[in-house]
Amino acid sequence: MSTNATKPEEKGFFEKVKETIEGLWDSTKDTAEDVKEAAEEKIEVIKEKVTAKKETVAKKAATAKAAVTKKADAAADKAKAKATEVKTKAAEKAKTITAKAKDETAVAKKAAADVKTKADAEAKKITAKAKDAIADTKKTVAAKTAKAATAVKKKAVAAK
Repeated sequence: MSTNATKPEEKGFFEKVKETIEGLWDSTKDTAEDVKEAAEEKIEVIKEKVTAKKETVAKKAATAKAAVTKKADAAADKAKAKATEVKTKAAEKAKTITAKAKDETAVAKKAAADVKTKADAEAKKITAKAKDAIADTKKTVAAKTAKAATAVKKKAVAAK
């Protein structure tokens, strides 16, 4: 006859508590990793949106600058054409048109500066939103981790 017992060994109370705590700890780590991955993905999405917004603003600024340059060139061409057509009034008209062209250029430069300022403000606003979202996600992860750790500690204390 064999001296080995045919029944499986039963685990003691502390081994069961230890396994329960290990299971809780593993699930908490998995949850924390999932939340971390989700936060990283969200950060990447926000970065892509900010980059796309910056590119759009840069394209708009370039388009506005090209339009301003085109208007300035057109004004200069008009000034030359008027000067050749009317020789007797060339000096007075040239001064008037040159002044007008300078005013238009100044207005156009101001418009381009305004567009750039708005673009910078929008980029800062988007960056601030992204930072807030990251901070909120970090707080949420920390709170969930702390809550899970507290629950594990309470179960361990209750188990003792």
